[in-house]
Amino acid sequence: MKTNTKLIINTALTAIIMFVFQGITLAQEKEELSVPLEISGSVDVYYRSNLNASNDADEGTQAPTSSFANLPGFSLGMANLVLSKSGEKVGFIADIVLGPRGNDAVFGSTEGSSPIVNQLYTHWSVSRSTTLTIGNFNTFLGYEVISPTGNYHYSTSYMFSYGPFSHTGVKADFTFGNFSLMTAIMNTTDATEFSPDGKYFSGIQLGYKETFLNFLFDDNFFQADLTAGWELSEIFYLGVNATTASDNFYGGALYLQNAFSDDFSLGLRGEYFSDEGVAALGFDTNEDGVPNVFAKNVIDLTLSANYSVGDLTFIPELRVDMYNEDVIMPKTGESLQSSISSFVLAAVYSF
Repeated sequence: MKTNTKLIINTALTAIIMFVFQGITLAQEKEELSVPLEISGSVDVYYRSNLNASNDADEGTQAPTSSFANLPGFSLGMANLVLSKSGEKVGFIADIVLGPRGNDAVFGSTEGSSPIVNQLYTHWSVSRSTTLTIGNFNTFLGYEVISPTGNYHYSTSYMFSYGPFSHTGVKADFTFGNFSLMTAIMNTTDATEFSPDGKYFSGIQLGYKETFLNFLFDDNFFQADLTAGWELSEIFYLGVNATTASDNFYGGALYLQNAFSDDFSLGLRGEYFSDEGVAALGFDTNEDGVPNVFAKNVIDLTLSANYSVGDLTFIPELRVDMYNEDVIMPKTGESLQSSISSFVLAAVYSF
């Protein structure tokens, strides 16, 4: 009788535990299913004009060789549409881009519809401190990002333009209070659709609050990158970026921003960039698109304002790029000069 009673009790307890576990599982599944699909993104357009060089393509239009704001006159940036869903444990991001800025961002994608895919990944919160991500995601290196809504200045730095844009692979993020660690295994940089060469890169990020030390490497390449930012007061901000890539380039930049009101601020970016073999500073291209002259390094100073009207931000920008060689041709047949000044007025709408 004792045996039967014990068996009945154990059976009942097992049934209760299974029932409770099933209820929790169903509740979690219901919660995951009830998470709404989120839609966000941005649209950006701009006007650009050289101040000391021709704006006529027939006269040899010149522009800095950094990315995303080099077209003359009234120009298109990109339309960015982000679909996302994130429950307690799992979620995904589908980030679509259209337009010249988007084309520059996904230059490593050439098959089918992939040229419009900026990011495409799923993520799993294994625990409160551990998250796994697999798919195509924007780079963890550098201070600036592809979307203009994530940058203060509309034009981008040389370090960003010639650093990686995106990776495809798997990464694990760990948090320990104010400290963080990320490790990743990825395809060759910017090979977003598949591994074309059978090679893989490793990535590591060490973080403390808003300071991050980043590493990207394989058997033949190594890049180290530092990004940091500090709110020095309620209105003043200082950002820092420094990077070095083996046999490619190195540089550093300071970002200063001062908020005069909730809707208006001024910011200055000062950058030094040295070309160590990536051929980033080539100008005066011939009929085949091959540069005729090269510079070794450049200092660019960019003064921008941000003025917001609701979800629309206007970004007027004055930029001067000063090279160590005479590489800028103001007009066809004129003597080369060592600097180029430009004005940009961008309008960025985010939703």
